[in-house]
Amino acid sequence: MRAPDRALKNAGPASNRTASGGRPSRDEAEEAVRTLLRWAGDDPAREGLLDTPSRVVRSYEEFFSGYAEDPVEILKRTFKEVEGYDEMVVLKDIRFESHCEHHVAPIIGTAHVGYLPKSRVVGISKLARIVEIYARRLQIQEKLTAQIANTLQDVLDPKGVAVVVDAAHQCMTTRGIHKPGVTMVTSRMLGLFRSNPSTRREFLAIIGTPSDRLQNV
Repeated sequence: MRAPDRALKNAGPASNRTASGGRPSRDEAEEAVRTLLRWAGDDPAREGLLDTPSRVVRSYEEFFSGYAEDPVEILKRTFKEVEGYDEMVVLKDIRFESHCEHHVAPIIGTAHVGYLPKSRVVGISKLARIVEIYARRLQIQEKLTAQIANTLQDVLDPKGVAVVVDAAHQCMTTRGIHKPGVTMVTSRMLGLFRSNPSTRREFLAIIGTPSDRLQNV
């Protein structure tokens, strides 16, 4: 595990005291919310907003819980008794909710994850957990896609990994350019999925993505 990942893993939920290294306390976080409410033009002392700071902080603990989890640990338990199975393993339509690191606006979409095992497989729930861990951090979609694929490749050491993410970004649908209905598709192909066009086409066919949408992968 890289040093930054260890730091994030050990960070855990915010406490009521200021953490070493300058992490704000829960009280400081709640006060920051009150400041934003005042900046927006409202009164954080009015009845309807009295509990909003604590609610927002609790929401942030949920939204960004991925910082407190280690994806490498999740993938460590694998299974070798697979009767020689060496074909593609694909988990489709993994719904996720993330937040963009530029506007802290929601990113809502689905991820499709596949890999070609060498001699061991991982429980399918672990594939969804990896998506969830990285999604519950401040993200851009390109980085999210690469993190999922790279971690699976590094830890499982398969013949190849394929990840396709299709998501809507509220930072461009509810603000800014205001273009609802637009989704962004990103992909990361490693190993045989990158070097073998037929393997890549098979994966794209399984997840229902026309190959011409990702012809430059």
